[in-house]
Amino acid sequence: MGYFVSLTIILKKMKRRTILIILLLGCFYLSANSQVTEAEKQLRSVTTDTLQGWKKGGIVTFSLAQTSLSNWASGGQNSVSLNGLFSGFANYKKGKTAWDNSLDLGYGLLKQGKDEDFTKTDDKIDFVSKFGQEAFGKFYYSALLNFRTQFSPGYNYPDVTNKISDFLAPAYILAALGLDYKPNEYFTAFLAPLTGKITIVTEESLSAAGAFGVSPGETSRSEIGGYFRMVYSRADFKSEFLKNVSFTTKLDIFSNYTNNPQNLDINWETLTSLKVNKFLTASFITQLVYDDDIMVPFDSDESGVIESGEGIKSKVQFKEILGVGLSVKF
Repeated sequence: MGYFVSLTIILKKMKRRTILIILLLGCFYLSANSQVTEAEKQLRSVTTDTLQGWKKGGIVTFSLAQTSLSNWASGGQNSVSLNGLFSGFANYKKGKTAWDNSLDLGYGLLKQGKDEDFTKTDDKIDFVSKFGQEAFGKFYYSALLNFRTQFSPGYNYPDVTNKISDFLAPAYILAALGLDYKPNEYFTAFLAPLTGKITIVTEESLSAAGAFGVSPGETSRSEIGGYFRMVYSRADFKSEFLKNVSFTTKLDIFSNYTNNPQNLDINWETLTSLKVNKFLTASFITQLVYDDDIMVPFDSDESGVIESGEGIKSKVQFKEILGVGLSVKF
């Protein structure tokens, strides 16, 4: 009898301890869960804050190549080439508002032989600003402004007397209203059914020849049409094979509603950069251009002078630059 009384007392004590342990574990769980929930809220708040406001960055690259020959039996020429590239962006995101800005600058020079002058191999100024207000889902009502031109005169080498291009000759100003699709921070596709494009030619000789589609003697030409722009840019690939690679591709297409709308104006650019170390980068740049209004010389006379409508025609233009040099990201 005393055994059963003792066992009953022990069980009651165990029940009390079990209940106490369960209560303590429950309090610990609720406390821990509350802390985790609060931590998640703070993390979400920090993540949201980092996605808001301004996001800026870019890259500056310089590449130099040099060849020097002395009594070289196989023949050849001394050469020096220099290419510089700047690509920067400043994007703003807050609430339902998005504002993306980019500026691309490029310039290149080449000198071959002892008596030859430097010739231009690259020349670009390209600024784009796009402002959008969230419409629905991943779509934004957007307005875009694009300005493109070059720094210095261009020639149909070896003729260095007659210019075939210059600063503001041509220059392109494009303004568009449309819908922008932005599913993530890497990709954007902008479609604008209402677009105005102005071609400017301020160089007198080029204006007189009616270069770049302007009427002879005029300094500008206006067009109305449709526009499409697609951009994909990424520098944080997760793959081990691509972790040091930055890739950007931009495609612009314009159709003039009032004059041969089937003849699309196309500008497609790509930039691929491979980071070798902190400052050394290998870069590969391509650009494909087709514009039915741009006449390209293919059989000029000995003087290199291109007469309006003679020895010229529209063609696909392609440029490729491969270089290794110093680069700084910011």
